[in-house]
Amino acid sequence: MATDATATSRDNRRNATRRKRWWAEVGWKYPFAALVIFYAAFPLVFVLSASFDERGSLASASQLFASFSLVNYQELNDTLFWTWMGNSLVIGVAAAVGAVLMGAAAAYAFSRFRFKGRRTSLTGLLILQMFPQTLAFVAIFLLLISLGEVVPSLGINSKLALICVYLGTALGANTFLMYGFFNSIPAEMDEAAKIDGASHAQIFWGMIIPLVRPILAVVGLLAFISAFNDYILARVVLVSQENWTLAIGMYNWVSDQLTARWGIFSAGAVIAATPILVLFLSLQKLIVGGLTSGSVKG
Repeated sequence: MATDATATSRDNRRNATRRKRWWAEVGWKYPFAALVIFYAAFPLVFVLSASFDERGSLASASQLFASFSLVNYQELNDTLFWTWMGNSLVIGVAAAVGAVLMGAAAAYAFSRFRFKGRRTSLTGLLILQMFPQTLAFVAIFLLLISLGEVVPSLGINSKLALICVYLGTALGANTFLMYGFFNSIPAEMDEAAKIDGASHAQIFWGMIIPLVRPILAVVGLLAFISAFNDYILARVVLVSQENWTLAIGMYNWVSDQLTARWGIFSAGAVIAATPILVLFLSLQKLIVGGLTSGSVKG
């Protein structure tokens, strides 16, 4: 009996030690993860609840899902919301496609070619990224005014001009982001293709681009989100309400504290988040590959 009691006591101590070790190494992560998820999800749930509250004020939406109505979503049809949505999608898609093509071409040139001024150009792109975009607002505004006198489609209140501004500001960062990924592809593949008679265009489009799809997805997603959500540059360039993006138009709904329309703003925010969510989910596998594969050369 004494031996059994001793063995039972030893097992209890061993189990207690295992539980303490499990809590010290693994167990504490679960409540911490739950806290992080709650912290991240609560604003989203609050906005969703406010979008279904017909009273349209944040104070009345303090009780989550106290009421359920589609009035705020129906009121969107009485505004220019869908016009702004179309403008944001056109600008975002154009900026994303342009950023991917320009960044890939520049990164391929810096990665594969050796030319005079290559290192200086890379250093210059890096230095330019150190200056905030706010320093260029006045210069961009004056430049677009001058261009508009010659080419109206590239002047103030032009969506094409705004797209060109986004492409110019994103080229440096995207080039550096892709440059490291391009370096991870062995140059021997290019040499073997050249021996078979392939041109630089055939190597770039037929071999390199399929191999770097993950980083293209990452750059495209970041460029789309940046252009889709931008307010400051869009507000400087676009003037008329018909050319506004969602960021500008929806801000005007809540810019006045006394007449803020938080209900319709929340409904618009929920719908505006849909394209980004769909794009992220559709590119999820490529995004994970782009963030991991490019971290190790070879």
